[in-house]
Amino acid sequence: MAGHAIQPMSVEQIVQQAENFEYNPLVPFRHWSRSAGTLLKEAEIYESEGNEQQAYLLLFRHARLILDKLPAHPEARLPENENALQQLSKDVLRNISKLETLKPRINKRHERYTRLLKEKIQAKAASTRPHLTSPPRSVDPANGRDHSRLSSDPALNNGSEALAAGDNRDLAVQLAHQEIERRATARKATRLAGILEEQEQERRTAGLWADWEKSLYDNDQSIERDHLRKQMQKLRLQANGSKVDSRDHKNYPDPAESEKARFQYPSIPPSRPSSKSGFETAHLVPGTTLNKSADSHSALTSQPPPLRPPKHTVQCSDHSASNQATHEIPYAQSSPQPIVSPVKQEPKPATFTFKPSAYLENGTPLRTIFLPPDLRHHFLSIALTNTRANLETCGILCGTLISNALFISKLVIPQQESTSDTCEMMNESDFFDYVDGEDLMVLGWIHTHPTQTCFMSSRDLHTHCGYQVMMPESIAIVCAPSKSE
Repeated sequence: MAGHAIQPMSVEQIVQQAENFEYNPLVPFRHWSRSAGTLLKEAEIYESEGNEQQAYLLLFRHARLILDKLPAHPEARLPENENALQQLSKDVLRNISKLETLKPRINKRHERYTRLLKEKIQAKAASTRPHLTSPPRSVDPANGRDHSRLSSDPALNNGSEALAAGDNRDLAVQLAHQEIERRATARKATRLAGILEEQEQERRTAGLWADWEKSLYDNDQSIERDHLRKQMQKLRLQANGSKVDSRDHKNYPDPAESEKARFQYPSIPPSRPSSKSGFETAHLVPGTTLNKSADSHSALTSQPPPLRPPKHTVQCSDHSASNQATHEIPYAQSSPQPIVSPVKQEPKPATFTFKPSAYLENGTPLRTIFLPPDLRHHFLSIALTNTRANLETCGILCGTLISNALFISKLVIPQQESTSDTCEMMNESDFFDYVDGEDLMVLGWIHTHPTQTCFMSSRDLHTHCGYQVMMPESIAIVCAPSKSE
């Protein structure tokens, strides 16, 4: 389980990576709209785990997508998309304050690391030969840049221990089980407290910073968007080291006030190891029920404490009196000391960061994704009736992000219409309402080929393109039960 921490990054470096993403206007507007929500959900998780660098990258990328890309989308002028774009712009307005709050923290950590690195190099140079005074080739002390792939990933540069997910599978699964249970407990506590879903989502995505709603509705939409662009331009210039006139901030909360703001989350009881499998199935077809997976993982149980040693009676004499007093001492010196079972510390998401498993050609890291071992067989048992009728069946793979790794924890069977070679989801709004309500992320999909072999058709590839918008790790699984594939 060996790992190492990698140097922090500057805001300028993070912004450069945030602006480096592929945007295709031919992808439907609704896919980009859903991807924007996924970016905010990922940013929320990274920030809750203490990874402010990756949270800043995702929030900045979200703002660029909403302000610079989507307004020019061919479908942006449709009435339903105009309304959606206005709602997305509100999210950007809330996150402007968060970006300004995170910026000095990130730069402070980077400057401190750079200063310590210079001091270390100088101290080493003073005790070695002159030709060793130059720093290692992979590190530039002038700007603290490390040119390796790992050091250029903001998700790994948060000071936590970087681990290879493939070499630490048991730790990853244990971490996922307890974190999924903790989040479920938090959602239950929030709903029992009587907090509305709208308020819960607002707190989850942006916290409560000043009176942003008043400033939003006091101006018309054109002025609002102009202000948002000015704010984004200011952040870009600040990231590049340029001075910016900060007087145009009357409609936005002051960063100093934002620094004092705090999230208002419900209290969460301490989590305990779960005795149930983390993999569940949700069936969205009306009138249909589905049993959960029969497989389960045994709970982590500690050994029972040892028996207490027997009590010994020791007679203590009092020389000043003729009578002798008898005292019972629970543990005499000759008795063995009680054996205390060691308490096993539960891993925390903020302690570890899992390294990417691969990289795209443009350098984009691909995070490790964990699948339940019984996923395929469980799905085929659900699809058996349709398979016998020569009809396709599809399911959506949902899960969450924990410590820079993706965990599929739930198989959702949406309402669908099927033929022998097609399968279309019905009532997408119901599906996404369910996913948002359960705080899940869409990580991929799975479907059957009842009579054909196992392959991705051209239609499947086109469908999968929508899943990989802003989530390149999204997976597609094809099952061919008639071919045992």
